[in-house]
Amino acid sequence: MGRRCTGVVALIILLLSVASHGRELPVKKSDQSFVYNHTLAKTIVEYASAVYMSDLTALYTWTCSRCNDLTQGFEMRSLIVDVENCLQAFVGVAHNLNSIVVAIRGTQENSVQNWIEDLIWKQLDLSYPNMPNAKVHRGFFSSYNNTILRLAITSAVHKARKSYGDINVIVTGHSMGGAMASFCALDLAMKLGSDSVQLMTFGQPRVGNAAFASCFAKYVPNTIRVTHGHDIVPHLPPYFSFLPQLTYHHFPREVWVQDSKGNTTEQICDNSGEDPDCCRSVSMFSLSIQDHFTYLGVDMQADDWSTCRIIAAQSVKQFRKELTSNIITTKHNADISIVEPSVQTDWSSSR
Repeated sequence: MGRRCTGVVALIILLLSVASHGRELPVKKSDQSFVYNHTLAKTIVEYASAVYMSDLTALYTWTCSRCNDLTQGFEMRSLIVDVENCLQAFVGVAHNLNSIVVAIRGTQENSVQNWIEDLIWKQLDLSYPNMPNAKVHRGFFSSYNNTILRLAITSAVHKARKSYGDINVIVTGHSMGGAMASFCALDLAMKLGSDSVQLMTFGQPRVGNAAFASCFAKYVPNTIRVTHGHDIVPHLPPYFSFLPQLTYHHFPREVWVQDSKGNTTEQICDNSGEDPDCCRSVSMFSLSIQDHFTYLGVDMQADDWSTCRIIAAQSVKQFRKELTSNIITTKHNADISIVEPSVQTDWSSSR
């Protein structure tokens, strides 16, 4: 892992060396009502951590080693696994928050370098209404919109709101999961209304240009991006001052968490999305991969670092066996959506 991480850091330092903190396009301010709360953040980060678990049975029944503490009593409504694209997510109801929670898994450590290498200019013109000149990262956008995730998550949220009324939806994810969670929150906000959707991500990269960031702030004003210390990923893709119309730009609002001598500080950043006094103040030579894998004291790494498809395929096989044998018992019916290699349609059931 050490050699691989060193290679990733070297690659990013090279990229950032040609970028600068120069002139930026402003992000239009919005009336944000989602106020940062430490206890809420600690709760949501536990969901973002739990979705990394590879034991699908334990995740489905909410008995995994990370399915406790502040997330006890969570009601699983939908478990979504895409083996082909190494994607995983779940949707459920957090009764203590009176909210539906959507959590999308981030990137396996052994594939971090692969998607970092694709971060630079693979931009896509966004065809959403009322978003002129908006461009987004093609890979992140497609991973949510052109896979099973969008349909399965939207369906699960609709069913949960049908059962519990028009309760709010909290969307979360870490790393690439945070990037996909952003597009998920935008999609849900356009369907349900901006007041019904909240987004809190951890260590997410930039996902679009300044025009997109402005539109995003309008449609999903209840957004918080938590960054940690010297985490390298929120600095990606880098901002290029000589291409202000095309370069990537964070949407607001950032909360920068720092650890120093056993103390933790949480700094609420400005509404620009690119506060120079928050994580952007970190020198490119001190950026860290390690800070990316811990947020608010919670482990954000997968519990198995083997190849993603191998883990998912083995987990799916065992999960199906236990479902067929009626070993799995839950208090509530929950949908299961699984896509495997060479399978064109998803496998779904409801218990």
